[in-house]
Amino acid sequence: MKDGELDAIDRSILYYLQQDARRTSSSDIAEKLDLSPSTVRTRLGKLEESGIIRGYHIDIDYDLAGYPLYTKIICTAPVTERDTLANAARKVNGVTAVREIMTGKRNVYVNAIGKTHDDLNRIAGELDELGLEIVDEQIIRDEYVCPYHGFLDGEETLDEDAEP
Repeated sequence: MKDGELDAIDRSILYYLQQDARRTSSSDIAEKLDLSPSTVRTRLGKLEESGIIRGYHIDIDYDLAGYPLYTKIICTAPVTERDTLANAARKVNGVTAVREIMTGKRNVYVNAIGKTHDDLNRIAGELDELGLEIVDEQIIRDEYVCPYHGFLDGEETLDEDAEP
């Protein structure tokens, strides 16, 4: 499997996994695509081996888990150090995600959680100590993840029973 060369079956498998990977079996996907479960398992193995599927991640409601403060910290990093600093930010206690942005001064986005404002201040301080310049902080009310509908061919319809 070459980079970016997904056929309609691979794209459909990715779509159905994005809906709920934990409760979606290869048999479930096979039934929807009119394939055998072993074909779907083989395809999944190839998608994993190629690095297209990087992992299976949990979607956590941090507020319900006792971390009511969810923030996006927008930083600037020197371009030559951006990847190193973004990687280092992942190790800060309370950081849940880091994104590298390719253009502009606002080129590292850090998602972090905390129980108190002191937690968020500590995280910001540690990011600053790493060499990231904080340019903005935003408290996030909620975040919703959804499957990429572009994986479906035009002939297929969205699963109406799926969560948005």
